[in-house]
Amino acid sequence: MNSKQFKDLPDVDIVLWGASGFVGRLLAEYLWPRYGKTDMVRLALGGNSRPELEAVHRELAADERLPVIVGDAFDRPFLDAMAKKARVIASTVGPYAKLGSPLVAACAKNGTDYCDLSGETPWMSRMIDAHQKDAAASGARIVHSCGFDSIPSDMGVFFLQTEAEKRFGHPMQRVKMRVKAMRGGVSGGTVASMLNVIEEVRRDPKIAKIAKNPYALAPEEMRSGVRQPNVSFYEYDPDARSWVAPFVMGAVNTRVVHRSNALMGHAWGRDFQYDEAMMMGTGITGRLRAAAFASSLGVFFIGSAFWPSRAVLKKTLLPKPGEGPSAEKREKGFYKLLFLGESTDGSRLRVIVTGDRDPGYGSTPKMLGESAVCLLKDIDKQDLKGGFWTPSTAMGQTLIDRLTGNAGLTFEVAGIS
Repeated sequence: MNSKQFKDLPDVDIVLWGASGFVGRLLAEYLWPRYGKTDMVRLALGGNSRPELEAVHRELAADERLPVIVGDAFDRPFLDAMAKKARVIASTVGPYAKLGSPLVAACAKNGTDYCDLSGETPWMSRMIDAHQKDAAASGARIVHSCGFDSIPSDMGVFFLQTEAEKRFGHPMQRVKMRVKAMRGGVSGGTVASMLNVIEEVRRDPKIAKIAKNPYALAPEEMRSGVRQPNVSFYEYDPDARSWVAPFVMGAVNTRVVHRSNALMGHAWGRDFQYDEAMMMGTGITGRLRAAAFASSLGVFFIGSAFWPSRAVLKKTLLPKPGEGPSAEKREKGFYKLLFLGESTDGSRLRVIVTGDRDPGYGSTPKMLGESAVCLLKDIDKQDLKGGFWTPSTAMGQTLIDRLTGNAGLTFEVAGIS
């Protein structure tokens, strides 16, 4: 792309980068009729394939108010030019460790707000370390993990702690998130990101160390703390009154929550503990389900760590990039998350967070879309300085209001003692 083409890039509010991918299309389907077609937000579809982007444009029955921006994810001059023309860029292009780093660098340099769906802890840690100073200097607000990774968890804990302060005058020192119920499918893009993290961890001991550290996403000087609980196989949780097994996204969500606590000056305490797990039921049936699920998850991760078995999994069992659940399955999906808070004085608080669609591919596009609009319209540059933030520290109650009003989420207090 030459300099003249750079000048021809449209001035827009939000670029949907990766709009021709599976989740990118869903994001466009959500934002265009609600915000673009109504002239509330100037949107643009962005990616590396004009034919695919134009196909999305036709599917949306969009007009000239939705321009198409075509460029290379590794072309820094193009990315710099696009960042200068946009106020926010929402990226769905993963694996982010392979495809997303130049765009984050461009946004941090040019003062452009950015949000994505990353659940790749080592990559996010690298981006924070590499570009925090640039983002702080330019005023760019960078917010990773604005989908099911990790908005329900991060905002769920934020909501619980806000309620705890109101009701008890102090935060909860210990919080558990338990997945009470969930129905949803898996897209090829999510699988590709997960497999990429597993490969990075297997290949590099330094990355493995980052992935294991619950404080890996905290500011550099805050990457240690009290020992954190972790459901690594299966066990009985008396607070949830259920057998529990590991929650695969807990390895990401817990890191985001601890970053939030650190960015808020340890408002929830330096001894704050947080973990996540899936509820499998009571009695012998619940125990057997928990044991079976934990065992199968272990087999999957072991198989994914080695090339021959990983190749078999990718070829025979796992969806390919660009693939995902059908519209019917996305509509029928849902999730219900239980947050259990307890303080050192014995105070307890229970909160339930629900979503009305498939968590990754019905609810996630709505969460990312509302995050991008929230950064654009609701969060003043004077109130939130440039840097790398989490959903709760960047947008707080304002985002909860958007999610409950527009995106099918609920946040409710379920019990106090």
